[in-house]
Amino acid sequence: MHPIVRLVNRNLTISLSPGFLIWQVIFPLIYIFVAGFAYTSLIDRVPFGGRDLDYPAFLATGMIGFNIMNSTLVTGIIIWNDRRHGMFEQIMSGPFTRFHYILSSVITQAIVGLVSAALIAGMGYLVYFDQIEFNLSTVPLLVFAAVIGSVLFGSIASIISTRLRTSEGFNVIINTVFLFFAFVSTAFYPAGGAPEPLSTAFYLNPLTYLVDVIRAGIFGDVTEFVLVEMAVLVVLGLGLFVTATRLLTRLDF
Repeated sequence: MHPIVRLVNRNLTISLSPGFLIWQVIFPLIYIFVAGFAYTSLIDRVPFGGRDLDYPAFLATGMIGFNIMNSTLVTGIIIWNDRRHGMFEQIMSGPFTRFHYILSSVITQAIVGLVSAALIAGMGYLVYFDQIEFNLSTVPLLVFAAVIGSVLFGSIASIISTRLRTSEGFNVIINTVFLFFAFVSTAFYPAGGAPEPLSTAFYLNPLTYLVDVIRAGIFGDVTEFVLVEMAVLVVLGLGLFVTATRLLTRLDF
């Protein structure tokens, strides 16, 4: 078996625990089917592009992006645990190189992101099925969002895991950063109704761009601005991936 395949299998085995899978499924379901319908008394319709969406449909599509981001925490956790418990030295004593280790992390991110996006998209279909407008760009846009989102946020998690040395600092920083990404974005509410400077902060957050691309694919509203958002995601994703790779190659485990 190829070394990269072996490492990917190892990453998936240790990360896809029952607790993680329950968290990845139950938490979004609570938001979609509890918060989504409960908040309709406060939020009736949400503008997106040239149409108005029911709030549950708006939230369900936002949760796809949120879950892609949230699933990439496994990358940072794996790297952190490998550093903390001396696993990296054991891996390097086998037929593996740092290149194998880094590439296996990227592939793990992409697989977990794709599976996570597919799960939430399938469950959310019950909410937004009567408003979707599938076309030839829908599936490619969703795959693009899952892969680039996984690489982008997985790289952020990797960078955090390489820069911190205490478990307390790692947990505080990574949870704070990802909570900021989650709630200062258009995953849960539109930027148009938020006061300044909060609405501006939404568009300093890559999760906003990721969610917009997902909604554009599902609701068939691909505009020039969405294409710009896709370009921003690619540039940010590549930049963060290169940064994370350099830190991992230079890191003294």
